[in-house]
Amino acid sequence: MTARPGRLSVDAYVEGVLRGDRAVLARAITLVESERPEDAPDAAAVLDAVLPHAGHSHRVGITGVPGVGKSTFIDALGMHLVRDRGERVAVLSVDPSSPLSGGSILGDKTRMERLALEDAAYIRPSPSRGVLGGVARRTRETILLCEAAGFGTILVETVGVGQSETAVRSMTDFFLLLMLPGAGDELQGIKRGIIEMVDAIAINKADGDMRARADRARVEYRAALHLFPAAADGWAPPVLTCSALAGDGIAALWDVVGQHRAHVEANGFFARRRSAQSLAWMRELVGSGLEAAFRTHPGVAEALPGLEAAVAAGRTTAFAAARDLLARFRAT
Repeated sequence: MTARPGRLSVDAYVEGVLRGDRAVLARAITLVESERPEDAPDAAAVLDAVLPHAGHSHRVGITGVPGVGKSTFIDALGMHLVRDRGERVAVLSVDPSSPLSGGSILGDKTRMERLALEDAAYIRPSPSRGVLGGVARRTRETILLCEAAGFGTILVETVGVGQSETAVRSMTDFFLLLMLPGAGDELQGIKRGIIEMVDAIAINKADGDMRARADRARVEYRAALHLFPAAADGWAPPVLTCSALAGDGIAALWDVVGQHRAHVEANGFFARRRSAQSLAWMRELVGSGLEAAFRTHPGVAEALPGLEAAVAAGRTTAFAAARDLLARFRAT
């Protein structure tokens, strides 16, 4: 199969990913992240080919309040997994894109200084491009590629708490919320839905003068979690303390991740969640595909600016405009 300029052949992508070639993996991720229509067939073919080799990792979503030290925490956790447990770790870190320019910093390799130097670790920053929840548009596909490349643990870092974190929860097996010590009011400020999704809360920066405050916060958060209904999978989210800077509590936290995995595998919830996530992924792709087809439809594209102006000026209702646009879309 002949490759297009700047692209590898589908076979070259697949073979490179399966042998764990980091350069080819990076190019394959770029391919699936591409918004160019001509890249879509090759991206789909690559994903189809690697799918039988994916799905065997532990997918962990990590979110937290601003300033909690997510990158330092992931650096410490990744080093523990690579050095102490001999695992291969991929970090999918989503950079916040500017809502105005669409630009992002993409500086995660500098924020995870130690992990970035490890051969068994792979860090892939991606711009969120305004996607709700701060998850890059193709994060799910990137997870599959990393799994096929042999990474047994996938850490997905979100931009932060505040928007719909259901996006990252819908693609991971374990969802961790990082909190700061001595911030008892923060739990009040975090949306109830986020608390209901977490599998554990870790209070970071539990070191030095902050140690006692972290212990008090752990008690407060644990008491607050009792006010929430029991999770559907029967897991009771624990509250732990840790210090990513000192490395304290990191191993214990990962033990909790393992205990959760054993719990949900034993009661069948792990398989049910993965199946539900795959269905949600398919529906999301159908929805985004329909929206793209709608917006590029000639009849819709011709009428859309005028109807939007009419709705904004109050000359027609949103209901009538929507009916008009949908009728044009269905007409051909």
